[in-house]
Amino acid sequence: MNLSDVRDLITGADSVTVLTGAGVSTESGIPDYRGPKGAWTTDPDSAKYVDIEYYVRDPEIRRRSWLRRGEHPAWTVEPNPAHHALVELEKTGRLRALITQNIDGLHQKAGSSPEAVLEIHGNIFGVECMECDALTTMRAALDRVEAGEPDPHCLDCGGMLKSTTIFFGQNLKPEVLRASAEAAADCDVFVAVGTSLTVFPAAGLVDVAVQSGARLVVCNAEPTPYDRKATAVVREPIGESLPAILV
Repeated sequence: MNLSDVRDLITGADSVTVLTGAGVSTESGIPDYRGPKGAWTTDPDSAKYVDIEYYVRDPEIRRRSWLRRGEHPAWTVEPNPAHHALVELEKTGRLRALITQNIDGLHQKAGSSPEAVLEIHGNIFGVECMECDALTTMRAALDRVEAGEPDPHCLDCGGMLKSTTIFFGQNLKPEVLRASAEAAADCDVFVAVGTSLTVFPAAGLVDVAVQSGARLVVCNAEPTPYDRKATAVVREPIGESLPAILV
């Protein structure tokens, strides 16, 4: 299928569910993880910062994690045309849900409704206590780091704090996973964008969609394990191809 054919497929659908991964945000300046220049490809040890076992047992990992959070590009970068194209899709009333593996908040910053966005891996802008589940903002925690607390703890119970992102070794939030599965099962077309489709249970949403009768569109620079199940595979740069097939 060429881009025009893919656009016809999507515009002819009454209900479209979209799953986005790191590749959607690379054009905004946020590196992906597993690509040729990805964060974990160039520095495999960086994965330790999102591994709950390392985080809990190693104070030095936590101290470095707080510094890295303050330096995360999500604080300063802007949405790109791919994010804006998804906003336009929502305006048509045909977007069933926007499921994202990204933690950068760029979908909402572009104008996607918070109600439409399902952040299955959480986001970097919140902080939670691992003991009492108290929530606060990342900005408040980083202010404490800048004031001299290298590893701030919960002000309510003294428990360990972490970002409201899902680390390796943690389960996804059941309510978010359930809503995502429902959106995958209840759409005419499922579009997977900028994701390697190798991380589960997120990748399993593709199976849910296809088994429920949805047609699958994969937009990714590199091959994925689900390309053979797709009605269409798009390899063009996401910042160019997504506006072409959605708007």
